[in-house]
Amino acid sequence: MSSQQATEAVPETSAPTAAFVASNLLVCSMLWGSSLVLIKLSGNQNPFVLAAMRGLIGGTTLAVWFATQGKSILPQRHEWRVWAILGTLNGWLPNVLLAYALTRLPTATAGMIQASSPLIVAILSHLLFADERLNPRRFLGIAIGFGGMAILIGPAALPDSGIDETGVLIMLAVAFSYAMANIYVRTVRGTDPGRMALGQQICSGAGAMVLALTLAGPSAFAPVLPNALPLLALGALSTALPMLMFMHLIRRTGPTRASMVGYLTPVWTTIMAVLFLDESIGLRELAGGAVVLAGVAVVSFSGRLKAIR
Repeated sequence: MSSQQATEAVPETSAPTAAFVASNLLVCSMLWGSSLVLIKLSGNQNPFVLAAMRGLIGGTTLAVWFATQGKSILPQRHEWRVWAILGTLNGWLPNVLLAYALTRLPTATAGMIQASSPLIVAILSHLLFADERLNPRRFLGIAIGFGGMAILIGPAALPDSGIDETGVLIMLAVAFSYAMANIYVRTVRGTDPGRMALGQQICSGAGAMVLALTLAGPSAFAPVLPNALPLLALGALSTALPMLMFMHLIRRTGPTRASMVGYLTPVWTTIMAVLFLDESIGLRELAGGAVVLAGVAVVSFSGRLKAIR
């Protein structure tokens, strides 16, 4: 579940200290930001296999946490559809596409493209929800954000640019899938966000597992054991743990402040890609990513500033 989704589901609550907010935002965004790097470090995994392992490990981790709290991990009758839809739109589908895109794009570039998802959400919300109409400031934010995307990926349309067009299109599909999941969550009522996270991971892992066995076969799981450590970190530390932290953060700080995690995540991804994958970041990537995040910030905070004063 993306940070934007969960922020729609829980009303704004208390206002803890700035130190609490900052520390939790930094840790949560760092864990989420590490996911793209861990995918690269997981070896040459089949994308369906990687998505299956990520979902199953994440789902198992959340199920254990729910069980230790004495809570049921079985879906209620009304939750099946929600779990299945989120398990697809925010689970196995973007996870498979992301794993494949990272075989064609640098990690930092992929993370910056993925950060455009809130811009897509803003446009879709404008079209679908009467109370989400874009005001002039938010239109400006969208224009800024897509201007950043043009800087970031526009050269892919040019011959010999060195930017993989297929990888770019796949990452845009990832961002769109996350955006569609966000829109769907806005229509869900009466479901705890923690249970949505649990069901999403369970259905994501199960769906990807079926696809992996059907399309790739059992032999595709051979690289899993030699790469068990980064896979465990991906599923537990970069998926389940930040989700639990984020749910706690929402309840303590409210959705507006908690949503700031989405702006820090691509920054961590870029830093880790340079440190652990020896990737180099050019001026164009830095400029494009900064402009995208600036546009996202304008769109997201427009009209909400009173809620966080």
